[in-house]
Amino acid sequence: MIALQSYVSGRWTAGSGDPVPLYEPATEAVIGEVRPGGVDFAATLAYAREVGGPALRALTFPQRAELLKGLAAMLHEHRDELLEIAGRNGGNTRGDAKFDLDGASGTLAFYAKLGEGLPAGNLLADGDGVQLGRTARFWGQHVLAPRPGVAVHINAFNFPAWGMGEKMACALLAGVPVIEKAGTPSAMLAFRIAQLVVESRILPEGAFQFVPGSISGMLDLLGPMDAVALTGSARTGALIRGNSHLVARNVRVNIEADSINSAVLGPDVESGSDTWEQFLGNLTVDMTQKAGQKCTAVRRILVPQALVAEVQEALVERLKAVKVGNPLDNDVRMGPVASSSQLRDVRAGIRQLAEVAEVVLGGAEPMPGKGYFVSPTLLRARDASAPRIHDLEVFGPCATIVGYDGAVQTAIDLCNRGGGSLVASAYSDDRAFVERLVAGISPWHGRIWLGSEKTHGQALGPGAVLPATVHGGPGRAGGGEELGGLRGLHPYLQRTAVQGDRAVVGRATGLETGGA
Repeated sequence: MIALQSYVSGRWTAGSGDPVPLYEPATEAVIGEVRPGGVDFAATLAYAREVGGPALRALTFPQRAELLKGLAAMLHEHRDELLEIAGRNGGNTRGDAKFDLDGASGTLAFYAKLGEGLPAGNLLADGDGVQLGRTARFWGQHVLAPRPGVAVHINAFNFPAWGMGEKMACALLAGVPVIEKAGTPSAMLAFRIAQLVVESRILPEGAFQFVPGSISGMLDLLGPMDAVALTGSARTGALIRGNSHLVARNVRVNIEADSINSAVLGPDVESGSDTWEQFLGNLTVDMTQKAGQKCTAVRRILVPQALVAEVQEALVERLKAVKVGNPLDNDVRMGPVASSSQLRDVRAGIRQLAEVAEVVLGGAEPMPGKGYFVSPTLLRARDASAPRIHDLEVFGPCATIVGYDGAVQTAIDLCNRGGGSLVASAYSDDRAFVERLVAGISPWHGRIWLGSEKTHGQALGPGAVLPATVHGGPGRAGGGEELGGLRGLHPYLQRTAVQGDRAVVGRATGLETGGA
């Protein structure tokens, strides 16, 4: 059994207080522990601000990009070891673990490549300069500069590698040191990655710190140059956003929360077509990958009434073929959920949905033997307008078929009833249907994924978060934004307007503005 430690102020520190056990979800065996206390939060923040921040900002954007390139290579080098940890403590199949780890190394590599092309300095131009006076001599230029603070990253249990990697990539490239807080149930993977980061000595001292236990007291010590990024539940997001200290100091807070995502099948799609097969294939992956513990997973499947029975039959057939069991077995395609509390929440959620929808596969009944296992569960709504279907997220292998009348406006209204989502996917080859749907649901969604015969076999599914496009969503989804290329750096940069003689502005910012 391993006792996880924090890496703060340049050293590994054992925790204190009552231990929180870490389990192997497939067997319920205790394999580690986290003790939540023992970290001097004030000293940790000071170390980041006074040691890590200056060291990072002494480097240029391209030099910091080289650091990210090194981290990506390091993760890839230790991939097999990390895959095994993800299987044991995270309940991940090998495919699920690859999805997480390759997402982390891939995002780091993406931002490394992006940073190679940035200016060799610490200022970025934010758009073109603009003439402010009667002549071009009086000039204005918006610039983006690293904020001299610290980024506190509160990561979720479901993606211990990818979640940490994507947040680190943006903050470090921007020149801001990070404190990474792991999601406790699966913290062994994040802890091992932290050990590798420290051992590699790729990052300047103080640029990276790691805490596997609670950091709630740290939030009360943050200042106006700091930032908090959370991936977690809407409830936790609301507590952080409402923290009186964070509000009073105007600390930047970025929330990526739970989301009632939807998939829409257009009325034009025919059974057996490429678009039909893409729809069914993506749904099966979304429901079973990571045992449905993905913030981008589909929870509502909107299907024209005339196709509901056929879609239900096809999905049941595919889901029945997914073998559930110990993720370390090569033939298993879906492992357990991450913890006993997660298991209780998923079963309770399925029971609540079953009050307004018919269970057509799976359900809340315990599976035989040990482990935090849940059967892939498919429901069919009795009433498309039942509030619970659009309000309750079951964070597991569970989705509900919702029949609609085939009208695009009905699909729009049902999608938007999620109250703000990370992603919606739509499958149709009817251009008019797609155009109206996109226009109607865009304000309520951070991302819209469009499937058609032209994307069949050519596109990653809607559950994949790609670093070139934004990840986040309005309303219930948290109102935040991550990634999106250079947009991902914006939470850690200050936008400033520099005004003056055009030549002076150019010299002061290091940006070419021409002469007057």
